[in-house]
Amino acid sequence: MLKVLVSDNLGEVGVQILKSEEGIEVDVKTGLKPDELKAIIGDYDGLAIRSATKVTEDILQAAKKLKVVGRAGIGLDNVDIPAATKRGIVVMNTPGGNVVTTAEHSIALLMALTRKIPQGTATLRAGKWEKKKLEGREIFNKTLGVIGYGNIGSIVADRARGLKMRVIIYDPHVLPERIEKDGFECVSLDELYKQSDYISIHVPKLKNTLGMINKDAFSKMKDGVMLINCARGGLVNEADLYEALKSKKVSGAALDVFAEEPPGQSPLFEFDTVIGTPHLGASTYEAQTNVAVDVAKQIVAFLKHNTIINAVNVPSVTGEALTKLQPFIFLADRIGSLQAQLKQGAIKEVHIEYAGDFMGLDLNPITTALLQGMLKPIVSDSVNSVNAPIIAKEMGIKVSEITSSDSQVFNHLITVKVIAQESTNMICGTIFGKNDPRIVRINHFRLEVIPKGHLALIQNMDKPGAIGSIGSLLGQHHINIARMTVGQEEEGERNIIFLTTDTSIPNDTYEALIALPLVKSVIRLEL
Repeated sequence: MLKVLVSDNLGEVGVQILKSEEGIEVDVKTGLKPDELKAIIGDYDGLAIRSATKVTEDILQAAKKLKVVGRAGIGLDNVDIPAATKRGIVVMNTPGGNVVTTAEHSIALLMALTRKIPQGTATLRAGKWEKKKLEGREIFNKTLGVIGYGNIGSIVADRARGLKMRVIIYDPHVLPERIEKDGFECVSLDELYKQSDYISIHVPKLKNTLGMINKDAFSKMKDGVMLINCARGGLVNEADLYEALKSKKVSGAALDVFAEEPPGQSPLFEFDTVIGTPHLGASTYEAQTNVAVDVAKQIVAFLKHNTIINAVNVPSVTGEALTKLQPFIFLADRIGSLQAQLKQGAIKEVHIEYAGDFMGLDLNPITTALLQGMLKPIVSDSVNSVNAPIIAKEMGIKVSEITSSDSQVFNHLITVKVIAQESTNMICGTIFGKNDPRIVRINHFRLEVIPKGHLALIQNMDKPGAIGSIGSLLGQHHINIARMTVGQEEEGERNIIFLTTDTSIPNDTYEALIALPLVKSVIRLEL
């Protein structure tokens, strides 16, 4: 029985999806203190959270069974993603569930800031009628600068265009052609600061975005600019914003997020030109329902079907794509395992070539499977499809990939060259038919091997009697040969024999094989 813990207030519809799934047991325990969560997390395979639960390295160390953390929402500031990745735990979010809601909130704040709606409400409640003092301005024909053209930023731009605003975009990670194709103007960040009457921020909280709206940025902005932030607290340097408001460089700010939440008695609230909401960007009934449903379905899909959706630390693979990828994933895993058993010394480099028609598939899961297969015989720690690339990097292994449309003989061919301190080995593999993996080359030897079972790789002289002596000796030691594949060295005098035996070859038989006159080497393999 798989167990899932819901540790934050998840929409009831999401909880019911988890509870209705056969083979999954659900516990809803919200408001847990860190020590309380740490005490019980070791019992669970899945964890569903929102923003309250802090999934720290300390918590993850205690999560011995945990396979997946699902965040109902976009932000993952409360999850130690590197620590989760190191432990092979998939971290997922639900980026599509609240994008419209957050974008609409940005537009709502823009309008409320421009027309001073919160101030008007407050003065009315105070028994005042300050019509003249609360004069606003039109947004028609004004310029909105959108920083970040992702899911939310692109919707904000579209909604603002509908309001007849001029919209300019800055996003260094999006091709200008795409922005222009959507009908917007792509500009540099300095130009955006210079031209914008309004600036709306829609970037993630990263090292290079933390505090990006600071004193230097404000100095480049148009006098009287208005600022809207519904993205993440900390993107705006609040001390610098205070000074910009004080000098009237910024004529108004609308904030849904703060560096510290709740912000308490923030100095920013000294200005009646500042309006704020308590992180309501995703707080609509529709959005909370959407993210609850999404995270529940994603956790179920991963725990029961190994389908990865919206993971931030491993490529997402749908069930349908996984079906197509599975033969290649298995083959890559076997090639990796063979490489680990053939190499001599520490691995320095892994070069992977994908040749042929891979039907437009995302090849990242195949590469990950190869690294996983290669590292399992080497690393004592648990290696899986999440942490294999991280472990390889930590070991100083350089991994490179190239793709080619022409594989000559085969429809698709995976070639893996591993350079170790004392050896260099190349292994090629392909898929016969739809699902039958084969190793078709090892170094200079061409052959055909099913990569499964108890194997022996024997190099022998290409002379009469060599194969017969090997078969006779194994028979004398009561070792049955299930399959035998012989490959010939290109322009050489040696053969390579791949044996699949019903049982593994014991030490005494191994020593006897090595002693045969025409045998040069024997390597026992387990796949």
